[in-house]
Amino acid sequence: MKEWILKYLKLKGYEVVKIKTKPNPDIDMDNEAAFVPLLNECEAFTMTSKARLFALNQAVKYIEQRNIAGDIVECGVWRGGSSMMSALSLRPNTSRDIYLYDTFEGMNEPTENDVKITGEEAFETWQDRDKCEADLADVQTNMARTHYPAQKIHYVKGKVEDTIPHTLPAQIALLRLDTDWYESTYHELTHLYPLLAKDGVLIIDDYGHWQGARKAVDQYFAENNIQILLNRIDYTGRIAIKG
Repeated sequence: MKEWILKYLKLKGYEVVKIKTKPNPDIDMDNEAAFVPLLNECEAFTMTSKARLFALNQAVKYIEQRNIAGDIVECGVWRGGSSMMSALSLRPNTSRDIYLYDTFEGMNEPTENDVKITGEEAFETWQDRDKCEADLADVQTNMARTHYPAQKIHYVKGKVEDTIPHTLPAQIALLRLDTDWYESTYHELTHLYPLLAKDGVLIIDDYGHWQGARKAVDQYFAENNIQILLNRIDYTGRIAIKG
């Protein structure tokens, strides 16, 4: 019967084609009941992907479940969406401090090292930098939405090359780097990675998007003879556990 129908349709000029449906890459995240409400709280305040927010959520759960000592550090905050995810994922535990490093005035001017993987120079993006600007008051307002104790959140304003290492936590459990450019990323790794606890989590947001960020990461670990497995989150995000 099936063959007859196919022949009939072919005679009439029709062709039956089986459509291959692609798996939903978000299905695991959608099925993580505890994650979805947190995503709804912070997604509007970040430019990072759903996959990277989910990885951050899982990283916070990991350091909590394994009692990894130290604070949470984020370099490159924008409006605070990822920072909100960290704070929301920590609750109800509010014992950890959260350090947020940013100019809170927009991105610094890139250098010749800062080129997209596609070859486009970062300067072209930087010229349209208004969309990357968020002031400190905006971030503080958004972080207040999480109800994480205000005294546990440290806003470190300025270029990381100027503020680090002058303002540092004693130890880091989760280190998230999202300042895009070569110079800032290399500076952050130089001063902050040694403070990351054993079995702590490192997240690099821009490894697959900006050649400068990738160069900084590869250079730092090569120079220090550190063997590290950077696991892919999505096309740009990478995550690792410090051995």
